Amino acid sequence: MASILRHATAVWNGSGKEEKGAITTESGVLEAVPYSASRRFGEEKGTNPEELIAAAHAGCFTMAVAFQLSGAGHEPERLETRADVSLTKEGEGWKIDSVQLQLKAKVADMDAKKFQEIAEKAKAGCPVSKLLNAKITLKADLV
Repeated sequence: MASILRHATAVWNGSGKEEKGAITTESGVLEAVPYSASRRFGEEKGTNPEELIAAAHAGCFTMAVAFQLSGAGHEPERLETRADVSLTKEGEGWKIDSVQLQLKAKVADMDAKKFQEIAEKAKAGCPVSKLLNAKITLKADLV
C-alpha cells in the first residue's frame, strides 16, 4: 500500500469571532460537531482544532507504542496516553508550540530502560509527531 488518504470537512458560517462551524469526519464518528472561537479560547460545548490534534496525537502515539512493544516481544496489557497541546500567542496570531505526551503503560515483565527506549522510538516514528512542527516531550511510566 503506497499511501492512504483520509479526510475531514470543516464548515464555517459568518465572521471569525462571533460565529460557529461544524466538523465532520470521513468515518462519521464526528458528524457536524460544533466548533467555535469561544470553544477554542473558552469552555463552550463542542470541539476545537487543538483538541482534535491532541486526540490524533494521543491515538497515533499509543498505537505506535503498541506496535513497538509487540515487535519487541512485549504484549501491552493497557496503554493510556494524554496529549496536552499548547496554543500560545505569537505576534498577531497563535501557534501550537508544544505537545506533552503522558503515557501510562501496564506491560508484564518489562524493563524500565527498554520501555523508555521503545516509547521514545514510538514518539519519533508516530506520523502525527512527524507532522507537527512543535516541541514534543514525553513522560512514560510503567504502572
